[in-house]
Amino acid sequence: MPGVQISRASSDVVAAIDVDALACRTYSSNHASTRVFVEDITTFNPRRMLKEVPYSKNVDLMVVCAPCQPFSNQNRHKGNDERANLILQAARFAKVLKPSGILFENVPGIGSAGVLESLRMALEKVGYHVGRPLRVNAADLGVPQRRIRCVMFAARSAAAVRRFEEADFALGSKTVADAIGQLRPLASGEHDPVDPLHRARTHSAVALRRLSAIPRNGGSRDALPEELQLACHKDRRGYPDVYGRMGWDDVAPTLTTGCTDITRGRFAHPEQDRAITLREAALLQSFPPDYVFHGNGSQIATQIGNAVPVAMVRAMVPTIVGALTMKTPSRQRRSEMESRP
Repeated sequence: MPGVQISRASSDVVAAIDVDALACRTYSSNHASTRVFVEDITTFNPRRMLKEVPYSKNVDLMVVCAPCQPFSNQNRHKGNDERANLILQAARFAKVLKPSGILFENVPGIGSAGVLESLRMALEKVGYHVGRPLRVNAADLGVPQRRIRCVMFAARSAAAVRRFEEADFALGSKTVADAIGQLRPLASGEHDPVDPLHRARTHSAVALRRLSAIPRNGGSRDALPEELQLACHKDRRGYPDVYGRMGWDDVAPTLTTGCTDITRGRFAHPEQDRAITLREAALLQSFPPDYVFHGNGSQIATQIGNAVPVAMVRAMVPTIVGALTMKTPSRQRRSEMESRP
């Protein structure tokens, strides 16, 4: 969803910006009160938000989700990816909007990226204390998906940063069954008449033969008879999760932009002979069951795979609110004086 969002302590997201028009349309359809700018963040003047968006002069939190591809271990050209420097735009926005805190989310690879030191220096120049990158698993924060991420918090107060870093976000995990077990069963090519996103791909005959031969509830392509094995997999090459099934009592694997394609990972349904549907993928990303998406199947899968799990951020909210509302010594003394008779 949009790469930069600003919000108040009331949890209202007052503005968001992203260059992807389709992702912005999806976001606007579900968050009608948020002003969404479909703009290139490198040329956008954040002072427009101050002029055009109510409450933007009183921002509590700015959330920054830069493209993860430049820092992904699967990107063979990440050293030459120009998008790596987009995260530095956060300092320019922070200087103008002056949020009390800033939350960054990305893949773990960003933790060792050289751009982080540049980001730290830029934020310190505009008055922020910057925490260290923390490794978290979304599965520990109530998301039915194994998704290792890096989060980092910056704030005007060093104490607020410490409070965030010392927090225990663990909530316990939900399973694949918890997320999608209640949905209508579908065969290849079928769809749910009341939910356009719960539509099964139409698989080829050989793909269906492979799926029928893979054990239910967590089975892998290792179980395929030789005549159904792909040539590139016979010598154990390639990703081992391709054609794999999810397990009901486990969390899902990391959802990618290819999350409804059985040739792209362990994205087969635990029991039914098909890939998971877009609705199932969205639920495994912890989107609400009635969340609306725009675009074709591939475009929606990209939006889902690129998203930050909703439940993961929700689990951090109490800590963030607590950190941003901490009383500094001067505020504490003022509060005590005001409470005296």
